[in-house]
Amino acid sequence: MTDLPERTCEIERLVMHPKLVEAALSGRKTQQRRDGVYGYPEETFTLDGVDFVITALERKTIGDMTDADAQAEGYPTLEMYKNLILKMHAGMEWDESAPVWVHHFKRVA
Repeated sequence: MTDLPERTCEIERLVMHPKLVEAALSGRKTQQRRDGVYGYPEETFTLDGVDFVITALERKTIGDMTDADAQAEGYPTLEMYKNLILKMHAGMEWDESAPVWVHHFKRVA
């Protein structure tokens, strides 16, 4: 293990919303941003009986996100991602400098 911080939540909580689980199962979702560490590279998790492995974990800011990143999160555009996040977290402001942990993952063959 490298100099990564301690886990802040269980890996099973990394991808939970049914639409995002469906996006991961179909291969449209390969990233998940969280404000904490939910899993480490090479660690596996299961969604609806299908195994996934975390391929990378990196520290970024929410402002680093691009449309391509939003698509890897399972959304068509960054604007749609932003609007949904703000709707889900009432009172939250979109702070471009807010740090996030980007969990990259793929389906285990």
